[in-house]
Amino acid sequence: MTGHNFSFQSSSAHSKSDTVEIARVGPRRANMNTKHCHWFHCLSRVCRKAWLCGVDPDTGESFEHRRDWVVKRLALLADAFSIEIASYAVMSNHYHLVLCVNLEKANSWQGDEVLHRWCKVYKGPEIVQRYLAGDNLMPSEMKYVESFVEEYRTRLIDLSWFMRSLNEPLARMANAEDECTGHFWEGRFKAQALLDQQAILTCMAYVDLNPLRAGIAKTPEQSEYTSIHQRIQRQCKSKNKSNYKACIKPKLKPFHSKDPLQEKIPFSYKDYLDLVDRTARIIRQGKASIDPTLPPIIDRLDIDKHGWVQTMCRGGNKFHCVVGTQSSLNRYAELIKQFWVNGPGDHPLFK
Repeated sequence: MTGHNFSFQSSSAHSKSDTVEIARVGPRRANMNTKHCHWFHCLSRVCRKAWLCGVDPDTGESFEHRRDWVVKRLALLADAFSIEIASYAVMSNHYHLVLCVNLEKANSWQGDEVLHRWCKVYKGPEIVQRYLAGDNLMPSEMKYVESFVEEYRTRLIDLSWFMRSLNEPLARMANAEDECTGHFWEGRFKAQALLDQQAILTCMAYVDLNPLRAGIAKTPEQSEYTSIHQRIQRQCKSKNKSNYKACIKPKLKPFHSKDPLQEKIPFSYKDYLDLVDRTARIIRQGKASIDPTLPPIIDRLDIDKHGWVQTMCRGGNKFHCVVGTQSSLNRYAELIKQFWVNGPGDHPLFK
């Protein structure tokens, strides 16, 4: 997809002399700047025909147990980082995440909590371990310990650190099991900024419907190792505990939260579940048009119905560094001082 040229002018002036052409593709970090956007769709894919999960059709070897590696690691990171998981899907050679960075929550942590959270994931320096163990430290040693607090706080809201903390252990474990060395992931993770409600809704549904599009599952509730399956199973837990798999799973971002420091997902769980179910039926039957009785959220967000089906069926190749409506892309380009933003603004879903 080609980039979109946004010819806007400075808010303080309207002359052409104030307009400066910026490179078409900006720095990677510019699109991951949490000051401008805190919702992201992330993807990592394996290389060398490796298998993250599933059964290798050539050898018949099963790697299904690696799915548990991913969700257990996600559970640890969700408990430590101030980065919330809204949606996830673990596939045979890749995984998807929709993440929300919670800056306010991280800034509210006391120093001890920051150190405790970081040391859940990494061992940390010996002096920090001694402090957390309750040892009496000298004033100079305490000052040294305090110097780590803001560094760790910054890392605990950093998308790159989150993904690094997920991918590196998985690569080491897989290479050890495969008795090989070298790259396990095909490259750095891919990240797309989600600029508005439509973008968040689209990517969450896209992620949750990955197993269905791949022919692995017939319904969303049968799509194991996805956030939609986890949410449905949690709802069913009180009704039928015997069918609920009691295993470690990541804490998911709630649709409604009583925590004033936690931003809620900008649509209801009921609407989202209904939307995913209806979209799943459309994809399975391969219909060219959508049932006219659509969930309310479609009409409320003014999403093009035909475009929605096309987006869910085709996959993620329509999405680049950012996802959002044309107006959201314009605003975001201005914020990051960039005239060109690769995004799906010309796709019918995002009119």
